Amino acid sequence: MDGIVFFGTERREAVVSFYRDLGATVWREQPDCTILQASGFRFGFCEREPADTEGIVTFVFDDRAGVDDAFDRFANESDEPPRLNETYDIYQFFTTDPEGRAVEFQTFE
Repeated sequence: MDGIVFFGTERREAVVSFYRDLGATVWREQPDCTILQASGFRFGFCEREPADTEGIVTFVFDDRAGVDDAFDRFANESDEPPRLNETYDIYQFFTTDPEGRAVEFQTFE
């Protein structure tokens, strides 16, 4: 079984561009929605008011090197560098997309 997570957006073009710059590809275009794919993770953005900005979009990497590479791209937009979160046994950092959604990059330890 596959799945897709959808978010309403007021800034579809900027948001889609942000995630494409991360390496996601367009899986399907619809009249007012763009569905992106990053490996097996599918997520869509549909033109809606107001934008859905709750929750966290999380990208999971195989190792710390993947998280560190992502941080190199977002160091200026991130509050702090990657760190070990002992509660969940993950190595992670956060940034935000153009609409203010939390975006997490992590690997399980």
